[in-house]
Amino acid sequence: MRIEQVPWEHPDAVALRARQRAEIAEIYGTPDSEPGVAPSAADIAVFFVASADDGGAMGCGGLRDLGGGIGEVKRMYVDPARRGSGVAEGVLSALEKWARGQGWTRLRLETGDGQPAAVRFYTRCGYRPIPNFGAYAGVAGSRCFERLL
Repeated sequence: MRIEQVPWEHPDAVALRARQRAEIAEIYGTPDSEPGVAPSAADIAVFFVASADDGGAMGCGGLRDLGGGIGEVKRMYVDPARRGSGVAEGVLSALEKWARGQGWTRLRLETGDGQPAAVRFYTRCGYRPIPNFGAYAGVAGSRCFERLL
């Protein structure tokens, strides 16, 4: 497996994010379930794609700079056929390493109550529940987490 930093508009990144959004729409029954401003090339500080040795894209994730040494994990996604194989851990590790290199001290994220596997994954990776922050404050169904780097 290779994990590489890529531009937001890289074809593999675009395809993986589209699949992530389709899966989220199916879970929550709406194509627009994200509170706040959707991530874009303008506000994502870094984006990584994990690829198989044969070159097939397997997963992705990015970071939004929230200021004050805090980043937000955005658009984490792993192809369902590759879940449980270490792809998510690899992408998250790359994001955390990059954040530490920038001098960031913590990462935050939001997931929903319809994604219990994501909650288990982040908890297993050392993320702890926090009060909903930013655009997620007061949003029923949002679950926010943070990890000190």
